[in-house]
Amino acid sequence: MSLKAIAAALGLSVTTVSRALNGYDDVAAATRKRIEDEATSRGYRPNDAARRLKTGRANTIGLVFPVSTASLNDSYYSEMLQTLDLRLAQHEIDLVILPDKPQDQHRTLMRMLRSGALDALILTHTMPHDARLERLQQKGFRFLTLGRSQLPQPYAWFDYDNYAGTLLAAEHCLQQGLTRIAYLGGDEPCTYIIDRRQGFVDALMQHSPSIAPTMLAALPMTRRSGYQQTRLWLAQDIAPQAIVTDCAPLGEGAAIALQQAGRLSGPHAIPLYVYDGLPHDTIIEDPVNAILQLSQQRIGECVAEMVLQLLEGAPLDTLQTLWQPTLRLTSDAQ
Repeated sequence: MSLKAIAAALGLSVTTVSRALNGYDDVAAATRKRIEDEATSRGYRPNDAARRLKTGRANTIGLVFPVSTASLNDSYYSEMLQTLDLRLAQHEIDLVILPDKPQDQHRTLMRMLRSGALDALILTHTMPHDARLERLQQKGFRFLTLGRSQLPQPYAWFDYDNYAGTLLAAEHCLQQGLTRIAYLGGDEPCTYIIDRRQGFVDALMQHSPSIAPTMLAALPMTRRSGYQQTRLWLAQDIAPQAIVTDCAPLGEGAAIALQQAGRLSGPHAIPLYVYDGLPHDTIIEDPVNAILQLSQQRIGECVAEMVLQLLEGAPLDTLQTLWQPTLRLTSDAQ
């Protein structure tokens, strides 16, 4: 739908219509209202390039997601992204997914930043020393991370106390007198994976230096890996007394192996603790212990609000949110 059609319908000049729709304040309020109503009824949206020239913004946020990690089909991210996209759309801000391809040394990402097509970035799967974030700080580009990194200057981030979550699970096992505790964790160098593993190890060492974490696995974050490793542990002469996992896919794999062995429920059950709990579409009916974070809808809402504040120039040290996990036991889930 062209500006000419709107102008002709209202008996106004194309210039007046254009200036009203692009936010100029030299158009009378009543006239602006007529123009906006007509444009809305016709499904018209202002030209993005013209809007960018007027506001200095592209009204687009990029979310950088590594292509080598968990699929975007995983409900953990899909629910959060749906809410985030909805909240930003209410402010006429688009959310675009950008695959992070380390093999091209982030050249594609930097090219998009230079083009002015993005107002800010949201980055996931942060690492302790993250070259992407260091480069963005050097360039002075706005960004918010899901997870933390070690950077020379303040930056905006949203995170959980991942260390505390596995610490809680391991401490609960130890309080029940269980000392042969196995740990199923991811094998990627992300901060949250490192923190979750360290929380588990420290819980055992703090309880008693003689309790060494002998069953500690670092594996691809898949159901298959969790299933196969759990079967190996169950086949040993001395099986684990409890299993802690750092993500839902590994947790579901472990749950399937335990169920097949008759060890998921009943008098011979091996307690299983799953970070984030089992997926919503799991085939496992028996409840498991869960290390819980915020709901994905709530995460999307929080991140959207932080992005909006970031675009308005809020001090970066005020845009840092840390949530504490909680432990839901099987007795609570029944």
